[in-house]
Amino acid sequence: MNAALDKVRPGIHMDGGEVWLIKVEDHIAWVQMLGACGGCSMANATLKFAIEDIVKKDVPEITAVEQI
Repeated sequence: MNAALDKVRPGIHMDGGEVWLIKVEDHIAWVQMLGACGGCSMANATLKFAIEDIVKKDVPEITAVEQI
């Protein structure tokens, strides 16, 4: 799971943000968006169209990625 997040971290870091895996429960990965991503209006789009896509592809047992 963290290896999948490592694939998106460089882009997130370029925007001054960070993403941390908090927990995996019932096939859902719960993450926390920090830094510039924590209050960004585009954070949900980044979560669903970048982070979730890569995580679901790399870790097929994950069905969704949600933000805490």
